[in-house]
Amino acid sequence: MNPKKISLFLVVALTVLFGLTFLSQTLDSDGKETNGFALGDAILKYPTTETFFMETKVSETKIENIDSIVNNIEQLVVTVDEDEEEEEIDPALKIDHDPADASSDTLTKPKKKFPDFSKIDTSKIQRISYPENKTEFIVKLNEQLATPGCRIIHYGDSQLEGDRISGYLRNRLQGIYGGGGPGFIPIKQVYEQLSADVKSSENWLRYAAFDPTQKRFEHKKYGVYTTLSRFTEPLNIPLDSIDIDTLPVITANFTVAYSKVTYRNFRKFNQVTVHYGNAVSPTAVRVFYEEKLIRSDSLVNDGMYHSFTIKTQVQPENLRFEFDAKISPDFYGITLDTPEGIQLDNVAMRGASGTVFTKLDGTNFSAMLKQLKPEVFVFQYGGNTVPYLKDSTNVDNYSRYVLANLNWVRKKIPEATFLFIGPSDMTTSQDGVMYTYELLPYLNEKLKETCLANGVAYWDMYKAMGGENSMQHWVDQKLAGNDYTHFTSKGTKVISELFFTALYLDLIPKESDLK
Repeated sequence: MNPKKISLFLVVALTVLFGLTFLSQTLDSDGKETNGFALGDAILKYPTTETFFMETKVSETKIENIDSIVNNIEQLVVTVDEDEEEEEIDPALKIDHDPADASSDTLTKPKKKFPDFSKIDTSKIQRISYPENKTEFIVKLNEQLATPGCRIIHYGDSQLEGDRISGYLRNRLQGIYGGGGPGFIPIKQVYEQLSADVKSSENWLRYAAFDPTQKRFEHKKYGVYTTLSRFTEPLNIPLDSIDIDTLPVITANFTVAYSKVTYRNFRKFNQVTVHYGNAVSPTAVRVFYEEKLIRSDSLVNDGMYHSFTIKTQVQPENLRFEFDAKISPDFYGITLDTPEGIQLDNVAMRGASGTVFTKLDGTNFSAMLKQLKPEVFVFQYGGNTVPYLKDSTNVDNYSRYVLANLNWVRKKIPEATFLFIGPSDMTTSQDGVMYTYELLPYLNEKLKETCLANGVAYWDMYKAMGGENSMQHWVDQKLAGNDYTHFTSKGTKVISELFFTALYLDLIPKESDLK
């Protein structure tokens, strides 16, 4: 091998390839412009000289606005993340008090933290859009957030995995309205979860109503959180055709502890509730605290939804639930809460588009809602459908599907308030250049129009980021990943604070009202 010949070949090859850009033309392909060479009825895509050197950027004005907001938001984020000194808990509480016998919240209530926006130009914040009854909507929402034990359920796609966005919003709201704990946690973990330390034995299985790789159960009973965990395989034959006496007893367990790497508010839960249903055979449950048996009981095996709650006087460090059964019930997850303040559930559905709800069992869903009593719902969908939209008809149909699913939930709890967070900017490569998906802006506007016309508030995440082609700037600033879709940890905090700020500017609760 001759290095000079190799170098010469590379130079000649690159020169020829670059020279072809001068010959490449802008052509029409199914009504869209593309660059390349016409080969009969086919087109060989190839950049022109102009597009070869071109970079698509957000306008300078938009960049300045984004950077101005982000820089100031980051200062506020740092302040929010700083932990105050942790208050010591009397060791006697841990030793002399049986967690199962607790009847009240003995955890020290945190001081209310009201945000200081003096360093932020709030005129540049993308505000929330409301239906025609804006004043009535905001008054009701403010009252709901200030009521004892206000539960919020945040449904969304993979942007929420790992308690992202939900966790930041929960911490901010709990800092103002009180409350503690991370809310819903699945028993079988499928992604990293830092908001609480929940570990399950290896024989747990996980099933999700929105998972296209799994056949949906005929009973459709997936609960409010749309997933369930089991420690025995589901039955594929009728129960009356099985000789239950011949089945072995299976034991499974999971442990609950507060996380030492999450927000301090999330550590201060003292109410652990196990949500279950579809129990068709006797199931024994034992609860251990620091390896001491504190409760022995049986789950209700009538096939309906039920809950099993343990209350503690301190945030649990080692609470273990152990189950024995020949046929596992369906466990819809656990909730880690305090009796008062904000409880916010993160329900992340990887790959989902918000159209799974109408496929669920309504009776099961309603029974769980009656127990949870959520007052506010946040839907965050749209991103997963963007790459597959072909035309405006697809967008219109999708908007109707999403509304039908939201209304399915709303009919079961009509007194609740609903907000919708639209999709973020998403870009795709066209002739080597990153552009916002063509139909994303129309989808965003259609979702907004549909929500506002049907009594649902809408926050425009797309515009909050800067609008068309803004994702490139977020990637450049390391606020979004190289998939040009998902936010980084840093970006998650920024986009979450942008939403919280927009919400807070409309609510602006008075400290005297929250005492």
